[in-house]
Amino acid sequence: MHIFTISNLREHAGELIRRAENGELSVVTRRGKPVFVAVSCDEALLSDGLGLALAIRLFDDERISLSQAARLADVSVSEMIDLLGRSGVAVIRSTAETLERELADFGLDVAGDPIQ
Repeated sequence: MHIFTISNLREHAGELIRRAENGELSVVTRRGKPVFVAVSCDEALLSDGLGLALAIRLFDDERISLSQAARLADVSVSEMIDLLGRSGVAVIRSTAETLERELADFGLDVAGDPIQ
């Protein structure tokens, strides 16, 4: 295992990547505390759940779509929906404006009362 500091990461990024590609674990620290770990994403690591964890995180951060998350996790879209639900991640995300329009379509205001 090799340790890189945030301050020297920029000049040693290539080395960090090479070490990960060679299967070596590296830790990046700030003020002596670990910030993140760099490790190669091989098939074994992905099959142990990293792909799923990464898919859930990226979907929750709205960086990838539902279908992209499913591909990354190597599951079907319906399985991904179930996994997201079990992780407490909403699959459908509406804005306040969208919700208001949908309620109005049903003749309701935001409080759920009939519009007069």
